[in-house]
Amino acid sequence: MTNHILHRTNNNMARHAGLFYLGVVLTGIFSLMYVPSQLIVWSDAATTIKNISNSETLFRCGIISSMACYVFFLFLPLSLFRLLESVNRWYAQLMVVLSIVSVPISFLNLSHKFSILALLHPELPSTLTQEQVQEQVMFHLNAYNDGILIASVFWGLWLFPLGYLVFKSGILPNVLGVLLMAGCFGYLINILANVINPSYSELGIAGWVRLPASLGEIGTCLWLLIMGAKEYPVVKANNS
Repeated sequence: MTNHILHRTNNNMARHAGLFYLGVVLTGIFSLMYVPSQLIVWSDAATTIKNISNSETLFRCGIISSMACYVFFLFLPLSLFRLLESVNRWYAQLMVVLSIVSVPISFLNLSHKFSILALLHPELPSTLTQEQVQEQVMFHLNAYNDGILIASVFWGLWLFPLGYLVFKSGILPNVLGVLLMAGCFGYLINILANVINPSYSELGIAGWVRLPASLGEIGTCLWLLIMGAKEYPVVKANNS
């Protein structure tokens, strides 16, 4: 009877975490991948501004989606903490801290997108020339990407304690834990490579380096949602 109750409780916590994870994944893909692919032409500022002006609703939806993503990402680690804290409390706390640190950074970084809207719709008559507006818009887009790079440090780091907890828990597949821990290093490699070589993203290997993180996070999200979580083994890992 006790095991049945524990299994049901784990399933409930797992599916709550899975819902938050799904929110992060869907809103993140939309705001970080889809919207930029439709609007931004890095080599052509005039076309970029035209795209944003003609599809301003999409641009604003991208901002809203980012906000939703960061809210989901605030609640996700707290939900996972409830599920995994008995595996190793220190690692669970580390997971929460590393993930939540990125939230204020990410929200503050959105100010660059609001600045772009202000440039396109100035409240007072603008003294900027068209060329200066283009320069300012591209400046804010590049600054926004730099902010994403900073936030990505923590988006990568939190995956290691999460992966460790998943691997040790016995209530989720071990392979997901391995992928998440490997994904942490994939994130950090991509970040370091981007800082050292600004043309790194054009080499086409960043997606492969990030693949373990993508597989691990999407796999964990789907497993939590669909399969839930088993009850903990009788012998649990020692807490630290």
